[in-house]
Amino acid sequence: MSSSSRLSTVLLGVFSNPNPNQHSTPIVPTHQHQHTNERNISLVQEKKKKQKAFSRREAIGLGFSLALLDALAQANSTAIAAEEAQCTLTIAPSGLAFCDRVVGTGAEATKGQLIKAHYVGMLENGKVFDSSYSRGKPLTFRVGVGEVIKGWDQGILGGEGVPPMLAGGKRTLKLPPQLGYGLRGAGCKGGSCIIPPDSVLLFDVEFIGKA
Repeated sequence: MSSSSRLSTVLLGVFSNPNPNQHSTPIVPTHQHQHTNERNISLVQEKKKKQKAFSRREAIGLGFSLALLDALAQANSTAIAAEEAQCTLTIAPSGLAFCDRVVGTGAEATKGQLIKAHYVGMLENGKVFDSSYSRGKPLTFRVGVGEVIKGWDQGILGGEGVPPMLAGGKRTLKLPPQLGYGLRGAGCKGGSCIIPPDSVLLFDVEFIGKA
């Protein structure tokens, strides 16, 4: 037998038999070898099925978790929108309109005190012209001494029918032009103004407390 034939015979699991009158003796009986291969293939297939099933369960679990988080976020947004919709503005004799969305539990500010407040400023059409939240830093100023527009001093300190804000509170203010930037407007350049003259302004103010 040539060397190539002998190699093929060994690879097939059969010893070369020098006596041609005797049958070759396989290393492993053919039917047993076949059953072993079938069992191994079956085990591999079963393992793959289990891995796919586990991956599918993981995907379903992740999908459920994401759906739950999305539902909670939507519910929270709905609750906030409902809260804002129920916030009815009260108009003070000065013309300042206010509405407490959250009543604070801390101390009220005193005239001349250095305080911190977050805010979002909007035109009457809802266009945002400024926001301390987007800058990531609250505004620090002395309240009641003219460092900010009149509507802010009155809206935070109170007076003329407006109750003072308490630290931790959130209030919506609607300022008529005379309590805002009046006829001059603000941020004007080249005939264009960020806040046009004679504008009614809306502010969502969060009184953090003293600085």
